[in-house]
Amino acid sequence: MESETLDTPAIRSVAVIGSGLAGLTAAILLGKSGHRVRVFEKSRGPGGRMSSKRVADGSVDIGAQYFTGRDPAFLTFLETYASSDSFGQWGATFGFQQADKSWQPFPDESRYVGIPRMTAITRGLSEHVELTAQVRIARMNRAGSRWQLICTDGKDHGEFDQVVVTAPPAQTQELLTASGLMTLVNETRSPGGDILPCWAVAARFDEMPSAQFDAMRPDSDVLYWVANNSSKPGRNDDGQWWVLHATPEWTDANVDASPEKVSNDLLAEFKQLTGFDGTPTDSVAHRWLYARSASTDRPGFLWDQSEGVGIAGDWLVGGRVEGAWESASRLTQAMLAG
Repeated sequence: MESETLDTPAIRSVAVIGSGLAGLTAAILLGKSGHRVRVFEKSRGPGGRMSSKRVADGSVDIGAQYFTGRDPAFLTFLETYASSDSFGQWGATFGFQQADKSWQPFPDESRYVGIPRMTAITRGLSEHVELTAQVRIARMNRAGSRWQLICTDGKDHGEFDQVVVTAPPAQTQELLTASGLMTLVNETRSPGGDILPCWAVAARFDEMPSAQFDAMRPDSDVLYWVANNSSKPGRNDDGQWWVLHATPEWTDANVDASPEKVSNDLLAEFKQLTGFDGTPTDSVAHRWLYARSASTDRPGFLWDQSEGVGIAGDWLVGGRVEGAWESASRLTQAMLAG
């Protein structure tokens, strides 16, 4: 048993499920407070929705497009644990198209991106944690006062005093249900009940499209977001990559469509929007089933002290990259206070 002083809490072992920004934030803050933390990630590496796709001449951001730093503590956290070189301001021009098809600039605000790709941030943060990748935790079994973690392959990944879950709401609910934690499942239903999907397409052009803005929110039934990924700092692309995000409604109606159909339809709308008639030399499509939250129920985080299980994620704060950090920070404060 670890030694304990009157002013130092007992060292706990904590499992964090998910290595997006929320999971890495929780792991770093808990580890900094002296607890033993291990992060489990179902994919090959960290990132979550701060995701980039490898392409022939580099990479392209297909998930979160940028983030803000409305709380200065968030940027300080990134500078400390991901390094100041892993992100920078995106000095792009942003335009919003109104219903009459006229364009207005976005409100003036500093917007940041990872350099040379969004995943540079989570890669930097992951260097401060113990990360086990390509393991999906399927259930948690009670082992006395601790939790035994079992993956989808049936392998035992050890026992932990506490567990932090940072997966999207549907996957969180699936894990909690399999673990018999129905009270927490019910608490996730309202904030996690309206997560919007998104088809994303990245397309590369030799000939540069001419557009009024580097990033656009068009008035379209098909396109929700359009951005020149090559305008972000540190990209140095050969050619020009554009990222197109479909609207939630269009994605819902085409959720099972082939990537080829999705690419063709979104590029046709891109042509309609910009007037550019060039043919992409390369393209990649990705379907996000859990892209962003539309719920107005925003508890910030969920923490069941009696069970030793907490839940964090941007969907509990209303979305935004910064929200993932905020949710995890608030959860860890509650855990450490207990």
